[in-house]
Amino acid sequence: MSGALESKVAIVTGGASGMGLATVRRFLEEGASVVVGDLNAENGRTVVEELNAEGYEGKVSFTVTDVSVEDDVAAMTELAVDAYGRLDVVFNNAGIGGAFGPITELEVDDWDKTFHILVRSIFLGTKHAARIMIDQGQGGSIINTASIAGMGGGAGPQAYSAAKAAVVSLSKTTAVELAPHDIRVNAICPGVIFTPLMHSGNEEQAEEVIAEIQPLSKRGEGSDIAGMALFLASTDSAFITGQEHIVDGGLLASGPRLIGRMHNSRNLHRMAGMAYGSSGQTPTYRRL
Repeated sequence: MSGALESKVAIVTGGASGMGLATVRRFLEEGASVVVGDLNAENGRTVVEELNAEGYEGKVSFTVTDVSVEDDVAAMTELAVDAYGRLDVVFNNAGIGGAFGPITELEVDDWDKTFHILVRSIFLGTKHAARIMIDQGQGGSIINTASIAGMGGGAGPQAYSAAKAAVVSLSKTTAVELAPHDIRVNAICPGVIFTPLMHSGNEEQAEEVIAEIQPLSKRGEGSDIAGMALFLASTDSAFITGQEHIVDGGLLASGPRLIGRMHNSRNLHRMAGMAYGSSGQTPTYRRL
């Protein structure tokens, strides 16, 4: 699919690490200019420096973005137009692990913050991208990161799972609304993808658990999500909108059964708090 995004302009949130960074690289390889939005300023600037050194200077920009803050999201979309002249693709990918612990022990503020970062961000990214794409009159592609956790119980904490279910629903409703403008909206539902947000530095233990329950032996990588994002961003998916695309090695088909088995979820019944992934923010937890 060489040059599938030639002359296109894309935004990738959470683009400084994990699935987002893999997608930034893939989009650049396919000819796009890319704006990286991420809350982690140090990671973001380092990534752009590295990509510039690899030959993408003038094709990639970074802006510190809190995807739950409307002014930040608006500025990010405006940067794409100011820097590259247009906007064709938005990958609303940024996320955190969010609130965890027994439902009887969750803090309301942690629950709300989880939804702000995982759902409000999708609303804001779609809102501001759609405004630009409608004005351009040439359609576009909006891609949202959901999760298999949003498609049933047992694959994630309550707040995270509920938020990801909301992402799937919002993707469908906005796909119908924006279809007359030839703007496609789709969700990607990853399974276990080996990123810092997933394994928390303990890859070996995570691999052991997944080997027991995931049908495919292949380890899920950020590049697997990047491949799906590329497909949804390109004209190869021109007749596809309003769908959730599962990329999970067959995990959902077999019944995920992840809670209590992954190393970073085995003690969830004894702790409660907030996980921030690779955003640069310090996680909080309290023992019950």
